[in-house]
Amino acid sequence: MAAAKSVAFHTLGCKLNYSETSTISRLMENEGFEKKEFDDLADVYVINTCSVTDNADKECRQLVRRIQRKSPESLVVITGCYAQLKPKEIAEIPGVDLVLGAAEKFNIASHIKELAKGDSAKISSCEIEDVSGFNASYSINDRTRTFLKVQDGCDYTCSFCTIPQARGKSRSDNVANVISNAKEIAAGGSKEIVLTGVNLGDFRGPLQTSPGGGDLASLRLIKDHNFLYLIKELDKVEGIERFRISSIEPNLLTNEIIEFVSRSKKFMPHFHIPLQSGSNTVLGMMRRRYKRELYAERVALIKELMPHCCIGVDVIVGFPGETDELFQETFEFLHSLDVSYLHVFTYSERDNTHALTLGPVVPMTTRYERNKTLRNLSYMKMQYFTQQHTGETRPVLFEGHSKNGMMEGYTDNYIKITTPYKEEWVNEIVDWKI
Repeated sequence: MAAAKSVAFHTLGCKLNYSETSTISRLMENEGFEKKEFDDLADVYVINTCSVTDNADKECRQLVRRIQRKSPESLVVITGCYAQLKPKEIAEIPGVDLVLGAAEKFNIASHIKELAKGDSAKISSCEIEDVSGFNASYSINDRTRTFLKVQDGCDYTCSFCTIPQARGKSRSDNVANVISNAKEIAAGGSKEIVLTGVNLGDFRGPLQTSPGGGDLASLRLIKDHNFLYLIKELDKVEGIERFRISSIEPNLLTNEIIEFVSRSKKFMPHFHIPLQSGSNTVLGMMRRRYKRELYAERVALIKELMPHCCIGVDVIVGFPGETDELFQETFEFLHSLDVSYLHVFTYSERDNTHALTLGPVVPMTTRYERNKTLRNLSYMKMQYFTQQHTGETRPVLFEGHSKNGMMEGYTDNYIKITTPYKEEWVNEIVDWKI
């Protein structure tokens, strides 16, 4: 469609999606498209979807309806995890013109040239087993903080999760390319990089020989490019003052990684570690690769080496077979842990997952009650964590957004600071008494 001149994006889901949307946006701008805000009128609207919960699916449909009301002649492109999992379902949504699976999301511009509004929706997808390439991505929408994708896909088979079906096998960028991207980001003015991936701790550089060599030593060297090696190399990058690890599985968060972060001047004292359940019974049904004892060990070591460290936790409530007693185990375990906040997810059934065969099913009202209970616990945890640091002076990186004359920033250990807007503080690290 040669007439298409402007494009607007909307991203659902995780930091990884945001990094990919930003990269797709830059690719389209290089093809001559003008980027617009999603609420503006545009020739093409791209929705990068998530499919972790039912809400993400519903939100995608609502967005398409909104576009249809606002700009019925515009092209609507759906990509992302929902598009890979259910392309035919999406193609039947009135107003959708193009559905792109995991292998095609970075080729949107070439697909659009062949589209005309009013034709039946085109699907360009493939079996997820055929997706093997890695597309490096990073966001540059916010000068202050950049999401840098270094890993994609997942080899785990958690019984509730569709991500391996949506993103394929675990694969990683190579260390040299990650370092190159980090230097580009530094040159663009960002001071903080958040490392992102589907299973970040599973980062492993491609197995290959070094240039001009074929000996076993060079093979082994590249193979040892694991996540610990990556963060050690990133720690040397000039111009980036802060790195954060977005989310890392407890079984992949090694003692060596924790010890390195505790010594690093650039890697922030902040971990986000998925737990999902504090009951070993439920963890087994979820097919998680650890027990709660290992999780507790990781938290204890972090707090021993970095008492000021912020620790976030993912937890799912209402999983099939989670009785009142098993939920109580989770509550008591979380209550006892020295963690700072919780991201609480209400379990939702996903097609083609093993969890659908488990039971008994937890009523939705009970799921919502448990969610509220843990959200209240999270609030108390964050209040307590913040109070522990009241009176301290900590470095805060302030962001550029002004909301009602106020600006926000985060301390090194992820305490949010809100203060009247000062332009001279944007993208600056300021010593701040909490």
